[in-house]
Amino acid sequence: MNKHTSFIAATTATAVCTTGLAATIWSDTHRFVIRRYSVASHKLKRDTRIVLLADLHDCVFGRHNKRLLDAIDSIGPDLVISAGDLITAHHDARAQRGEESTALLMTLARRYPLLAANGNHETKLDVARDDYGYGSQYDDYEAMVHAAGGLVLRNEHFPLRERGIDVAGLELPLGYFRHFIREPLSRRDMTGYLGEPDAHAFTILIAHHPDYFDEYCGWGADLVLSGHIHGGIVRLPFLGGVVSPTCRLFPEYDGGKYTAGDCTMILSRGLGTHTIPVRLFNPAELVVIDLKAV
Repeated sequence: MNKHTSFIAATTATAVCTTGLAATIWSDTHRFVIRRYSVASHKLKRDTRIVLLADLHDCVFGRHNKRLLDAIDSIGPDLVISAGDLITAHHDARAQRGEESTALLMTLARRYPLLAANGNHETKLDVARDDYGYGSQYDDYEAMVHAAGGLVLRNEHFPLRERGIDVAGLELPLGYFRHFIREPLSRRDMTGYLGEPDAHAFTILIAHHPDYFDEYCGWGADLVLSGHIHGGIVRLPFLGGVVSPTCRLFPEYDGGKYTAGDCTMILSRGLGTHTIPVRLFNPAELVVIDLKAV
């Protein structure tokens, strides 16, 4: 093979690889898969199917999220839970969006019991409204979800006594989401936010930030539902997710099911993108959790 032929072959191989990667990125960024998990407990009074949403970030699947709604309807959940960051707090207030994500939650709240906790983006819309000119965007979002029959739990509990479940929505201050820094979270901090868990109920903790899984277990959660990491944006074989939103490489928790003693965490890889509009070998996901009473 002469130099000219070698150059053509190398150029062709590079073009094929680049095209393949671009096609995979486009596909993983514009589709979602359904992932299913099962958790059993003697505390549960009846089987319960949960659909978990996280990190939609204003992305849309079909006109008015029809593809997403159709998938949820086909699953037939007993409860829909949002683990936060369904809307995005943009630095430029003129770029405010959120209408589609809010409309999605409102539609779901009319069809199913819906409980939501805030991620760092919803919290930022509220607490930093004067800094970025967000105005009443957060208030409007919460009011519309509540008007449709859903609940946003801001360091609050909501008991589902007929199912033996207590749902707690944790909202951590924005300091816990800073880049490079892991703010300590003690059990005393947790009880300050949420009080003590009900030892007789199956406690579901909606906690957007998964890095504090051990602390959530120590507080008394039976099941933690989280998001935030976006699956590590890019996933590599054997290594998992590459980078977290807090700029940590190869985060310990990047997506899936984790256990510590009797405590379980289901970490969604999320539905959308933010800042880096890329997903590679990491399609968006809709999570289904079947709770089994034993």
